[in-house]
Amino acid sequence: MKKYLIVTFFCLLFLSCSQKLPVKNFSIKKSSGEEVFLKLEVADTFETRQKGFMYRKSIPFGTGMLFVFENDQILSFWMKNTPLPLSIAYINSKGRIIDIFDMTPYSVNSIVSTGYSRYALEVPQGWFEKNGIKRGDFIDLSPLSF
Repeated sequence: MKKYLIVTFFCLLFLSCSQKLPVKNFSIKKSSGEEVFLKLEVADTFETRQKGFMYRKSIPFGTGMLFVFENDQILSFWMKNTPLPLSIAYINSKGRIIDIFDMTPYSVNSIVSTGYSRYALEVPQGWFEKNGIKRGDFIDLSPLSF
């Protein structure tokens, strides 16, 4: 019976880590004025930010996860238990992208923002580059409905 409970616990833990969050539509305005659209899961609680994309088997291009924090801070992310290569953008409280980094699957090395950020955006690796998104571009945060 004890063995069954342990197996059940780990199955539930795995499933809870891989469940998708509600999705909202966002846009990023490039310096050229062009807008790029994407669908983002919003991780705005301690628990959802901790789980992030852990254990996910796929993340379609054009989708990602926006991590929302309560205040501006130096942010630090890693890829523990995350099997897919991702790119991360650190974003200030006004929606300006201040950093973009590529991240390595399963790495426990910290990827640290170079300035104070309120948000972090994770997408499949290469998505920012393919869409011409760069530091200084802005994400429209209105879907968060503050």
